[in-house]
Amino acid sequence: MNIALVTCESLAQYAAPNVEDEDSLLTRYLREQGHSVEPRVWTNPAVDWLRYDVVVVKSPWDYFDRIEEFYQWLERMEKLGVRMLNPVKTIRWNANKKYLLEMERAGVAIVPTHWLDKGSEVVIEELFEKLGSTQLVVKPAVSGGAKNTFTLTQQESAIRQPQLAELLQHEDFLVQPFQPQIQEEGEWSLIYLGGKFSHCVLKTPKSGDFRVQHYLGGGIEPREAPAHLRQAADAIVEQFAADCLYARVDGVDANGTLLLMELELIEPFLYLASSEGSLARYEAGLKR
Repeated sequence: MNIALVTCESLAQYAAPNVEDEDSLLTRYLREQGHSVEPRVWTNPAVDWLRYDVVVVKSPWDYFDRIEEFYQWLERMEKLGVRMLNPVKTIRWNANKKYLLEMERAGVAIVPTHWLDKGSEVVIEELFEKLGSTQLVVKPAVSGGAKNTFTLTQQESAIRQPQLAELLQHEDFLVQPFQPQIQEEGEWSLIYLGGKFSHCVLKTPKSGDFRVQHYLGGGIEPREAPAHLRQAADAIVEQFAADCLYARVDGVDANGTLLLMELELIEPFLYLASSEGSLARYEAGLKR
């Protein structure tokens, strides 16, 4: 196949010494299998997307900083009839975390979430009561890489109120109860390729942090997916990502229940280096 691998202008800020450059790993493998693979920056207007058999969205890790431009790009790709993986409609749906509401209505167990609309006035102290927690996590509805994501305690309410008010002038946010399992056990990521389960990792934050991203010092441990988490993730992917090349189900184990944190269908890191055979499974999914 003639493949465009969609990326952004720079991935440097997401590099970590303990993790191999996944884009390079994937590109090298696919080329070894006889495919033509060209990294292409999604914001480059000179790219002729129609010359490729398929456009694989891999690492546009600045889309959340340029979301309106990203939506326009998706619309252009759709009008051109470009064959994209994952599909344009799926990417558009997945770009705003309000997709979690739809999943919750469909019966998926998610981390309890309260939505804060852009421009709204919020009293932080009331959020603790609404969510029944003494510690909260605040994050943008459109975000990635832990951008503008922080924790709040009741003691910090007064001092953090102006910060949250300023952030809400620019975009929607969501608030969730802090999940202690992340620091006690970690966050599970189950990766699916071509709609089929591929592998699983357990991500842990560095000491004193709650963010599990590897470029922020988090740890990555390949693990066998616990059966109850695998069953829940299988059902999620079958219902919401059946037509996807890749999907990553992120969640915590809450007393035997998978509490979904995010369903990553745009540009997730797939931990391909952590599992033997994952690159072959990626290619098989791509062929399917």
